[in-house]
Amino acid sequence: MRVVVTGATGNVGIAVLDALAAEPEVTSIAGLARRRPDREKAGVEWVSADVRHSDLETLFRGADVVIHLAWSFQPTRQPLETWRTNVGGTERVLEAVAAAGVPALIYASSIGAYSPATGDDPVDETWPTEGWPGASYMVEKAYVERLLDLFEHRHGECRVVRMRPAFLFQDASASEQRRLFAGPFVPNRLFRTGPLPLLPYPRRLRFQTLHTTDVGRAYAAAVVRDVHGAFNLAADPVLDRAEVERTLGVRTVAVPQRTVRTAVAAAWHLHLVPANPGLFDALLHLPVMSTRRARAELDWTPRIAATDTLRQFLDAFRRGAGGPTPSLAAEAGGTARHREISSGIGARDPVDE
Repeated sequence: MRVVVTGATGNVGIAVLDALAAEPEVTSIAGLARRRPDREKAGVEWVSADVRHSDLETLFRGADVVIHLAWSFQPTRQPLETWRTNVGGTERVLEAVAAAGVPALIYASSIGAYSPATGDDPVDETWPTEGWPGASYMVEKAYVERLLDLFEHRHGECRVVRMRPAFLFQDASASEQRRLFAGPFVPNRLFRTGPLPLLPYPRRLRFQTLHTTDVGRAYAAAVVRDVHGAFNLAADPVLDRAEVERTLGVRTVAVPQRTVRTAVAAAWHLHLVPANPGLFDALLHLPVMSTRRARAELDWTPRIAATDTLRQFLDAFRRGAGGPTPSLAAEAGGTARHREISSGIGARDPVDE
């Protein structure tokens, strides 16, 4: 079985490659990335490619499965640029999958595609996917869901799987995720896993997370099993204020959401952080996902608890840990690079998811 992976060098990509390499049915793996890694990876053929303009049909020909992970988070101040990669690039992937006659497509959707929810009752994969209108990431994820609806209608012969994971973390992604969401002006010591004097915590904030190695296993299971449709992916427990206190050994103080949003918006307008306040709004309205379908049909269960994932990631964040690919390298960013992103200069190329 030959599998082609777009965005193969990112946070999810490297975990997916490892999981695929462990599957006996997978005999050939092509890892597509805009920036080809210097080092080889056992069992993986690196291919330099950009979903915006490369000849994807030729690259996909002969594949049994295409896994589409490539996604750009920045520059958030230029949403047209991310749209060209995330929506336009995905349109080109879908066209190439159809033209090359690939039997199966697995797409990296997200919890961010889901419509807002106000309660804590877990939702299944039938929950509406209209996203949050104030954040480009959510709008683009929701729009691609509509592209997939149309693709399935036109190409019923292709098995389509949509993975909708919660927030994904691993040690190797710490530096990349700092560059994408926090920026270099947030001190490492703020995220140490030892006791903090007091941690401000937005009221009613709760979220789900998952270790990236576990999501890689889910993708590999979807490759070798005859499944289709959407799968929610998350680990227990749901992280709320009480759980964060227990996990990190800190005392928290509830802060009004409006206060936190005002602070985030001020930092955004001062170009101190690369993540806009719309992402914070979206975070507060995400549903809690049920993972019953993935556990049943993929025979998948997370091996790492959400609490352990959070604790390990914050320690890696503090240490400035990075990964072995250009996207994940610890030295790939910095203050100068952050200023380029914040001002809308540079950062026009895809960041592999």
